[in-house]
Amino acid sequence: MPTTSTPSAASAPSAAATASAPLMAVTGTTLVLAAAPARQQHPARAARPTRAARPARAPGPYRRLFALPGTRGFTTGNLIARLPMGMFGISAVMMIAGQRGSYALAGGVVAAGLAATAVVAPWTARLVDRHGQARVAVPATLVAVLGSLSLVACVRTEAPAWTLFASYAATATTPNIGGMSRARWTHLLKGDPAAHHTAMSFEQAADELAFMLGPVVAAFLCTTVFPEAGTLAGAALLLTGMLVFTAHRATEPPAAAPVRGRSPLRALGRLLPLFFVLGTMFGSLEITSVAHLGGHGLGALSGPVIALQAAGSCLAGLLYGTLRPRGLPACLAVLAAAMALPWAAAATGSVPALAAALLAAGMATAPVMVTAMSRIHAVIPPGRLNEGMTLAVTAIFAGIAAGSATAGSAIDRWGTTAPYALPAAAALLALLVGASQAVTRTR
Repeated sequence: MPTTSTPSAASAPSAAATASAPLMAVTGTTLVLAAAPARQQHPARAARPTRAARPARAPGPYRRLFALPGTRGFTTGNLIARLPMGMFGISAVMMIAGQRGSYALAGGVVAAGLAATAVVAPWTARLVDRHGQARVAVPATLVAVLGSLSLVACVRTEAPAWTLFASYAATATTPNIGGMSRARWTHLLKGDPAAHHTAMSFEQAADELAFMLGPVVAAFLCTTVFPEAGTLAGAALLLTGMLVFTAHRATEPPAAAPVRGRSPLRALGRLLPLFFVLGTMFGSLEITSVAHLGGHGLGALSGPVIALQAAGSCLAGLLYGTLRPRGLPACLAVLAAAMALPWAAAATGSVPALAAALLAAGMATAPVMVTAMSRIHAVIPPGRLNEGMTLAVTAIFAGIAAGSATAGSAIDRWGTTAPYALPAAAALLALLVGASQAVTRTR
């Protein structure tokens, strides 16, 4: 029987050598080379996850969007130039009424300016599409800024009333900065519908932010600095933002050759009524809310309450950009239900309930506008996209004017609660229009 001996300490392999060297094992009559055991680590160090083992965190949709070269630059100019869009109207009213003592004159001047914009803006947009954003937008902005400066000078020098109308009409050459920015995103994100949806949602949120903050900034400047401060600040912001926006030429879509086929006006024939009805909803809701809150004695505090609608739309727009887009009829159905909330809240006489209802109504607005604007991309040739979007905005402004006038007459006749039925009815009509268009497309 073979004897077994224990190796001495001198002849035994070291622990380090044993840990690193392969092991040999005998299986039957075969010598097998086994894998070396893993190096032992301290328990605390082994339990700690290494940095390389941690999964990389995927960037969010907006972070990926603004990682594209040049997007942060032109967006900065876009936001600066967008703020005056919510400033000019109220600044002109406060300046003219304060200096001339007539709200009728102030309202007439602003209404004439909106009418001029409805005529001039589509032509300006067509020139932008045809010759490029920088070549047309900068000169057009200079004309608009000179119109604003002329308005200030005419008000200060007590010039004849017709000069006020002429000066404010000159501001109609203001380029549609929102349309130009959307055209840039469309150019940059070809073939990426998910990123394009996120970009359109961001643009809608930027619209709401401008129309939420613009009147607040304008009213503050006109009341605390001097009556002309709102108009002057708006003109300076518009020019500065447009220069920053157009300076980023790498993201500018190329000038389009003349496009044959249906004009944007004919291509949008079925969508323009929808935008007009939505504008009617916006106009009637705002005027009714101003009158209703004024009747409750809020006065200047009514502004922040009304701003909740724009705030809700801004937040919902950013959130909607991270979600899968929905169909237009579904978004319109949610909007129709939400627009009934202010009517119900006003009937209770509770201002906090009305504030919550306006916030909810605003949150239902953003998905509708994002989805409706996306429909424009589907029916308008890329070479005339800015013109098509300007036509849609013009239809919205026309609807706002009609809704404001209708709500004003209803308030004089029935008080400040019943007219909340107007935006609810407009939202329901928008649902019917959108549903009929969806049925027509499927045939």
